[in-house]
Amino acid sequence: MFSLFRKLFLFVAVALSGSVFAMSIAGQTYTQVEFDSLQKAGKPTLVMVHADWCPTCRAQDPLLLDLLQTPSLKAITALSVDFDTQKDVLRSFHVSKQSTLIIFKDGKEVARSTGDTNKDSLAALLKKAL
Repeated sequence: MFSLFRKLFLFVAVALSGSVFAMSIAGQTYTQVEFDSLQKAGKPTLVMVHADWCPTCRAQDPLLLDLLQTPSLKAITALSVDFDTQKDVLRSFHVSKQSTLIIFKDGKEVARSTGDTNKDSLAALLKKAL
């Protein structure tokens, strides 16, 4: 019986930590108002299409967290789009898959990647925003 409760506790802890971790990377959930404000100001922006159940997204999370904390990339604002609930946003960006990353510089899309979990190529992608 103890083993069952322990497994249930661990399952819930892991499930919750994935959601909290995903939100902590982006710092904020995508809203059209925030996105428009960043673009109008010419701020470098990363739009991350994320799903909590996506193993590729979970692999990207720690890499992006690490990269976005490096001094040369701190100017990038990351916005997280929920793949399961923000379908209108997915349509507006022509996204069909979770784990899609879109880079904006000076109000224009300059790069896009889907399913990338290589830290070096993610760093190169992010640098295109600067």
